[in-house]
Amino acid sequence: MRSILMTLLLLIVVIVIYTNVMEGERGMNKSLSDSGDAIGGYIRQLSP
Repeated sequence: MRSILMTLLLLIVVIVIYTNVMEGERGMNKSLSDSGDAIGGYIRQLSP
Protein backbone atom coordinates (compact mmCIF):
# COMPACT_ATOMS: atom_id res chain seq x y z
CA MET A 1 0.00 0.00 0.00
CA ARG A 2 2.80 2.38 0.90
CA SER A 3 4.61 1.78 -2.40
CA ILE A 4 1.45 2.54 -4.37
CA LEU A 5 0.98 5.79 -2.45
CA MET A 6 4.61 6.81 -3.02
CA THR A 7 4.30 6.00 -6.73
CA LEU A 8 1.18 8.12 -7.09
CA LEU A 9 2.77 10.99 -5.18
CA LEU A 10 5.86 10.85 -7.37
CA LEU A 11 3.72 10.77 -10.51
CA ILE A 12 1.74 13.81 -9.37
CA VAL A 13 4.95 15.71 -8.59
CA VAL A 14 6.40 14.91 -12.02
CA ILE A 15 3.21 16.06 -13.75
CA VAL A 16 3.16 19.33 -11.79
CA ILE A 17 6.83 20.05 -12.54
CA TYR A 18 6.37 19.23 -16.23
CA THR A 19 3.31 21.48 -16.45
CA ASN A 20 5.11 24.39 -14.80
CA VAL A 21 8.22 24.04 -16.95
CA MET A 22 6.46 23.61 -20.28
CA GLU A 23 3.20 25.52 -19.90
CA GLY A 24 3.96 28.12 -17.23
CA GLU A 25 4.01 31.88 -17.64
CA ARG A 26 7.67 31.77 -18.68
CA GLY A 27 7.59 28.17 -19.83
CA MET A 28 9.52 26.45 -22.57
CA ASN A 29 6.65 26.63 -25.09
CA LYS A 30 6.49 30.43 -24.76
CA SER A 31 10.26 30.70 -25.03
CA LEU A 32 10.30 28.60 -28.21
CA SER A 33 7.48 30.64 -29.69
CA ASP A 34 9.27 33.91 -28.92
CA SER A 35 12.51 32.60 -30.41
CA GLY A 36 10.70 31.46 -33.54
CA ASP A 37 9.10 34.89 -33.93
CA ALA A 38 12.49 36.60 -33.54
CA ILE A 39 14.15 34.31 -36.09
CA GLY A 40 11.25 34.78 -38.50
CA GLY A 41 11.56 38.55 -38.21
CA TYR A 42 15.29 38.39 -38.86
CA ILE A 43 14.78 36.22 -41.96
CA ARG A 44 12.11 38.61 -43.29
CA GLN A 45 14.58 41.51 -42.99
CA LEU A 46 17.20 39.83 -45.12
CA SER A 47 17.49 41.26 -48.60
CA PRO A 48 17.84 38.82 -51.49
